[in-house]
Amino acid sequence: MWDRLAASDPGLLRLTAGLRTVTAIALALAVLAALRVPVPQLVAGAMAAMVSTFAISEKQRSQQAVTLALGLPVALASVSLGALLNRQVLAGDLFFVALIFCAVYSRRFGDRGTALGLIGFQIYFLSLFVHATAATLPALYGVICVAFACSAAARFVLLPQTPAGTLDRLRRAFRARLAQLIAVQAELLDAGPDDVEKVLEDLRTATARLHETALMIQGRLEDGTSDAATARLLQRRIADAEIASERLGLLLLRARSAERTDTLTLHLPGAPLPSGGELPVRDEAAQALRRDLQALRVLMLRPLGEARGTALAQVRNRLLGYREEENLPKASPAVQDIFRGLGEAARAALGLRLALDGPQEETADDTPATARSREELDAEDAAIEAGEEAEAEEPQPTGLRRPTTRAAVQVAVGSALAIAGGELLSSQRWYWAVLTCWIVFINTASTGEILVKGYRRLLGTVFGVVAGIGLAGLVGQHTWTAFALVLVFIFAMFYTAPLSYTLMSFFVTAMLGLLYTLLNTYSTSVLVLRVEETALGAACGVIAAALVLPIHTDRRTNDLLVEVLNRLADVTRTAVDQLSGGAGPDLVEQARDLDQALADLRAATQPLTHPITPLRARRNTARYVVALLETCAYHGRSLAATAELLPTHPSIAADPRLRGAGARIVHNIEAIAAHVADPRATAEIERGPSIASMLEPGTLRTPRYGRVTDRVLRHLQRLDEAVSGLARPLGITTGVPQPKK
Repeated sequence: MWDRLAASDPGLLRLTAGLRTVTAIALALAVLAALRVPVPQLVAGAMAAMVSTFAISEKQRSQQAVTLALGLPVALASVSLGALLNRQVLAGDLFFVALIFCAVYSRRFGDRGTALGLIGFQIYFLSLFVHATAATLPALYGVICVAFACSAAARFVLLPQTPAGTLDRLRRAFRARLAQLIAVQAELLDAGPDDVEKVLEDLRTATARLHETALMIQGRLEDGTSDAATARLLQRRIADAEIASERLGLLLLRARSAERTDTLTLHLPGAPLPSGGELPVRDEAAQALRRDLQALRVLMLRPLGEARGTALAQVRNRLLGYREEENLPKASPAVQDIFRGLGEAARAALGLRLALDGPQEETADDTPATARSREELDAEDAAIEAGEEAEAEEPQPTGLRRPTTRAAVQVAVGSALAIAGGELLSSQRWYWAVLTCWIVFINTASTGEILVKGYRRLLGTVFGVVAGIGLAGLVGQHTWTAFALVLVFIFAMFYTAPLSYTLMSFFVTAMLGLLYTLLNTYSTSVLVLRVEETALGAACGVIAAALVLPIHTDRRTNDLLVEVLNRLADVTRTAVDQLSGGAGPDLVEQARDLDQALADLRAATQPLTHPITPLRARRNTARYVVALLETCAYHGRSLAATAELLPTHPSIAADPRLRGAGARIVHNIEAIAAHVADPRATAEIERGPSIASMLEPGTLRTPRYGRVTDRVLRHLQRLDEAVSGLARPLGITTGVPQPKK
């Protein structure tokens, strides 16, 4: 059960965020209730505790403490200005717009600037919500100080969280999701014709979730490890395990298909699996596959302290033995490939265990294959520790081209429209429109993203209003019952926020219905007005995004597509250079940069692939292009991982044939990037002989190291096909290869 929880919430980040916020609020309510403050101040304390807790997102505890200390005077100044300007309509509105601009602009100064801007805006909103006045300011000062103190207690005493602890929980989540992926692969082995499509969809989901966890670990390595060498080692082992497990799934897919199944099937939603393959069968080799997939799952899942004993050592030795040709069972070439994949996955499991748990495992029972794997891993570890990582500074945009400046201007204009329209709807609660306009701009970068986020917020608000009406009738004037439900909704709000913005909006609105009940201002008309103000705020946000310094979805996706293609070209070029005998920078780091760029593109295409989009053909094209890029990224990661083996494996020789094979692929990637950046570009896609023609017949029976070049060539071939496949949906013509001088 703990493994399932770790897999569903990597790093327990959502659980921790929800519990910490609820704990801070509950603690603040307890202290304020002991002081016998009135209900409006209880509401203010609860909101201030919530804001001071969730606004801070820095990873180091010392940085969190500084930001929380700086946030207190910002909060006191904000509530003071809100109380003093509450009656001054024009001056108050102008200041609110200026405050919103500064709060968004402050995001350019990193996590601390973002937190202080968020605290300033939300506390000003709090002053409007509780109708703060100059007479109530001293009491509100005390309430806010109590709220910040309770937030500090919850963060640093009751529910402490360190970067190392978070990284450790993320590593456990990676193990759990890796075990889930292997379990789905085992289901694929036995799935019948009626079940195979569902299992294939589960396989895609499990593969994507594992990749998501790997990226989350990547973002925590710098703060969660003791030194750069340890971070690089863990990064490498995570990448090895991810690649090995993904390759194992692909080998299973190919064995199930009479036709050739390429990597695109693993990444394109709805792609059918050709039937007529060799699995499922019930022969001796298939039985061994079922047994060994379960054994691999245990090896991946269990940490070192839980996996001691001769039984697991024998299992590990058997799986690692499949890396040697003489240990493969008698079966078809496709099934033997799966056993080879099991061997490579077992090697990745061994490397992952040593990286996560340290080299305390007993080696007395090692077979020669296991001993050889350990030697390879030790040599790689030494090379990684000796390496140096250099980071290049990338130029940042300035002026209105800077995203934070553009967003600040857009939010300010949208908020001004929301204030004007909101006051026409209600002179008392116009600020709901402003809050919605503010929120739809958070973590969005294009008009399409803002439109989708506004739609989701409106949908969640409508359902939340219905729930709020029912709950207000049930709770009535039971103050502490209402506060208990508020805490439940706040926890649900933070726990579901990364999963569904609609659900989060639902819980926010239901919570507000309870708060209105506590403030004796509840009525059905108030909650209906909430829907109207939300719709108005979302519309103002979309209008501002579309008319003021707009970043259209097409432009943003094109920019991100060019970035992905450039990263892919870098990985391919460097990997081919190293595999051909050259030297280059850290390939694992380059591969992770490619993965992050692809994740950004996938998020940016959500408006194009959303179910409400009316352009079905465009949606299908966007999905197909992203799936092709994920296929390219898989082969790029595999090339990078193989190239990283060369310095530490003397028996794996560089092959000069690869340089010529990779040059055309890199040219085609750069040509596509040039066309996406500028449709008038003249670069053409070059055609040439299939890379498969470079494969020597009969190499599947050659020694393991002799097949490395063939495996690289197969990855290059699939990459070449996927890159050429990108040209058609992007409308790029295919030319002929230029003669070489």
